[in-house]
Amino acid sequence: MKLIVGLGNPGIEYQFTPHNIGFLAIDRIAEQCGVMVDNRHCKALTARTRIGNEEILLAKPETYMNLSGMSVLELARKYEIGPQKGLLVVYDELDLPLGSIRIRERGSSAGHNGMQSIINALGTQEVARIRLGIAPDHPVKDGSRYVLAQFKKSQLVRLDEMLDLAAQAMNVILNEGIATAMNQFNRKIKPEEAEEPKN
Repeated sequence: MKLIVGLGNPGIEYQFTPHNIGFLAIDRIAEQCGVMVDNRHCKALTARTRIGNEEILLAKPETYMNLSGMSVLELARKYEIGPQKGLLVVYDELDLPLGSIRIRERGSSAGHNGMQSIINALGTQEVARIRLGIAPDHPVKDGSRYVLAQFKKSQLVRLDEMLDLAAQAMNVILNEGIATAMNQFNRKIKPEEAEEPKN
């Protein structure tokens, strides 16, 4: 079994905020698989499904972002899932423009509290992850306020496209391996690179 964890905060007030894009990505892949992520255990909402030949457990920790590792550790222990081979984490990245995704096989949290909690709980940085860009087109003065504010209407089309992209990436990782997925999705052009240079 493989475990795919999307990071976010529980509660309706956080549902459509940039910090909850990991939850939204899990909901998108669940929708495509025809399952509901509503089985509550190990401090998370979960659903079982199959993607290709793999049995998958989808999970949305309910511990709030900064304590995500508590739930992930419980799930990994319960289902005997090794972090290096069986875990994929999906979360928001303010250093990437909205609409872009980056896949990594391992690494530090780069200051993301949810990912840092998972690294601390599991005792390893050898955790595959999909980082979903949430940065708006304008500079952000207060990052912590922005990530907990609702998405603007003008961002929804790009958000929807990115969630589809994230679901595609999960499928490729599970069916063809993370190296193939990195090669395919990390080369996606950034929105600012697609624009004409400004004088």
